Amino acid sequence: MNNERIVTALRVLSTDAINKAKSGHSGICLGAAPIINALFYNVMNVVAENPKWVNRDRFILSAGHGAPLLYSALHLAGFGITMEDMKQLRQLNSITAGHPECDIVPGIDASTGPLGQGIAMGVGMALANRYYAAKFNTEDITLFDNYTYVVCGDGCLQEGVALEALSFCGHQKLDKYILIFDSNNIQLDGETNMAASDDIKMKIESMGFNYILVENGNSTEDIIEAINKAKSQNEKPSFIEVRTVIGHGTKLEGTCAVHGAPIGEESANLLKEKFKWNYKPFEIPAEIYDEVKESMKNLGDSKYALWQKKYELYKAKYPDKAQELEQFLNN
Repeated sequence: MNNERIVTALRVLSTDAINKAKSGHSGICLGAAPIINALFYNVMNVVAENPKWVNRDRFILSAGHGAPLLYSALHLAGFGITMEDMKQLRQLNSITAGHPECDIVPGIDASTGPLGQGIAMGVGMALANRYYAAKFNTEDITLFDNYTYVVCGDGCLQEGVALEALSFCGHQKLDKYILIFDSNNIQLDGETNMAASDDIKMKIESMGFNYILVENGNSTEDIIEAINKAKSQNEKPSFIEVRTVIGHGTKLEGTCAVHGAPIGEESANLLKEKFKWNYKPFEIPAEIYDEVKESMKNLGDSKYALWQKKYELYKAKYPDKAQELEQFLNN
């Protein structure tokens, strides 16, 4: 899988959508694209044809202003977001709103926007998933073993709701909760050191988290390695700090000026030239879709097929528990 090429596709499609809307947050879409690529196409067990599969991995974009990047990822993965939807970003009655909305867009597990709340909702989901595992897994059949992944920014980690939830998460040792921090040292009005001087590593470790640092936020491979390292231990939740550059690839990279604004047509053309992307706006080559589809097939699709077989065995062997589970799933 050509991770570098797919990251470029995510960056370009996101900025094309933001430029057309003349509104949106380019900075995170350009800086955090390798994180989203690592998760959706290399790590997570999700199924585009069955987005509500109960044992899917959960994903929450706590930094909800990065919605165009999430929409781009879902579009390439075949979750039902069309290219026309991408062109309607932030328009009235469009499903591609300025922030992600669950139950409107397939593949989105939580509506986010107010910073920090996605972190807390993720903790709730991780707790719920542990409950399902404790209640329905048996010694011979494991129905629930999914992870909850949350991507956040500096602003999320400055919110009280996030810190309270993270303290609870560490205390409960929710080891299948993995928080990935898009760490670029920039906020809306300037550098983060204007607002805070926390030692993030010390802070998160004091809450009972496993801390992992990725120095090169442009390396999908390094991010995947960090996630696999987090999954290899089962004693604590994990916090992965990924050092990124906001607005990567533009003249304004590393500054707050690119946080919440379109980069414009001229900058978009320079960006495409820099990344050797020789396509028109909203044009994605077929091989990108093919690579993503093949990767998704090897991840979530294959696990979903195995899960269905296990569930049929479960229903035959534990009919009462299966009936109770069905009641849970159907409210």
